[in-house]
Amino acid sequence: MLLKGKKGIISGALDENSIAWKVAEKCHEEGANIILTNAPIALRMGKINELAEKCSTEVIPADLTSLEDIELLYDKTSENLEGKIDFILHSVGMSPNVRKNKEYGDLNYDWMIKALDVSAISFHKMMQIAEKKGVLNDWSSIVGLSYIAAQRTFPFYSDMAEAKSLLESITRSYGYRLGKKSKTRVNTISQSPTITTAGAGIEGFNAFYNYAEKMSPLGNATAEECANYCVFLFSDMSKKITMQNLFHDGGFSNTGISEEIIDQFK
Repeated sequence: MLLKGKKGIISGALDENSIAWKVAEKCHEEGANIILTNAPIALRMGKINELAEKCSTEVIPADLTSLEDIELLYDKTSENLEGKIDFILHSVGMSPNVRKNKEYGDLNYDWMIKALDVSAISFHKMMQIAEKKGVLNDWSSIVGLSYIAAQRTFPFYSDMAEAKSLLESITRSYGYRLGKKSKTRVNTISQSPTITTAGAGIEGFNAFYNYAEKMSPLGNATAEECANYCVFLFSDMSKKITMQNLFHDGGFSNTGISEEIIDQFK
């Protein structure tokens, strides 16, 4: 019961393959009271109401690029959970350029701005409004989901790499600010390639996944394992971890080459 008595918001759950879905289940199992949220269009496409029933909670629709929607989300959450919150998961990302297979040298810039807003600037918006409305308890924890393409080049990841870089920069900047104001810690988890509905839509994803599996001494981290890591970061066991991009990738980020890759090219 690592999260007994804690309250939080989980964004981005779409279906049982979503990391956010697994995080919500784990938080519920560990004793937390949660609110689920996602954009209205995602709610129509996914199965989030099934998750809400399983976790004995409610779904509050919110487009996290909309300041008004975020304000309403916090107001309804405070009413539903009867007070301030202890943790937030930002698990939202989208690139129209990636979805429509636009070449990196032929990006639609309006779509790129949309990707940055949905995937990164929304993280800033959530924290800025949380600060202004005073919805965070002292020693609360905020986590966003990132990917190593923020540091290294991966073909076909396109402008999502810029979005993840911005997400990690916001983590450092707002982590410092909230740490000073309310002892709130802000981190990102740089997760292995994970078989999710969103991830599987990226061109070349299966090659990414299989390559990372062969490179990582511990193998790729699963969505369930990522959920366990999130629970740890939401818990009081991680009270002095903040402003970090935490690699959760079985060692991939520090491996130059593996025997499996060498054998493949002999």
